[in-house]
Amino acid sequence: VQLQASGGGLVQAGGSLRLSCTASGGTFDRYAMGWFRQAPGKEREFVSAISWLGGSIDYADSVKGRFTISRDNAKSTIALQMNSLEPEDTAVYYCAAGRNTQVLRMGGVGYWGRGTQVTVSS
Repeated sequence: VQLQASGGGLVQAGGSLRLSCTASGGTFDRYAMGWFRQAPGKEREFVSAISWLGGSIDYADSVKGRFTISRDNAKSTIALQMNSLEPEDTAVYYCAAGRNTQVLRMGGVGYWGRGTQVTVSS
């Protein structure tokens, strides 16, 4: 499975961005999908995950209430709507696929996409 993320950019604090990830080369709807991020000098961390039918959704506490994950299996895409962005959200965001949302949250990633940079200015 190949994953391609897009939608990053520069935004002011309080603004919004929408990230997208398109999958190809595999059976998209058999995987839970998610987002991770890595800020400069920090370890990569879990952001959000969604099960293949969308019935199970998980968020890191730091983004809960501000970010919304969704998926469209017909289009083999997932999205991350990011609102009320803070400078602390600045990072490279990575799309990922895994067995289920619990495994993804624990870092059990089967496939990684290339990252997209999100920069939030204060």
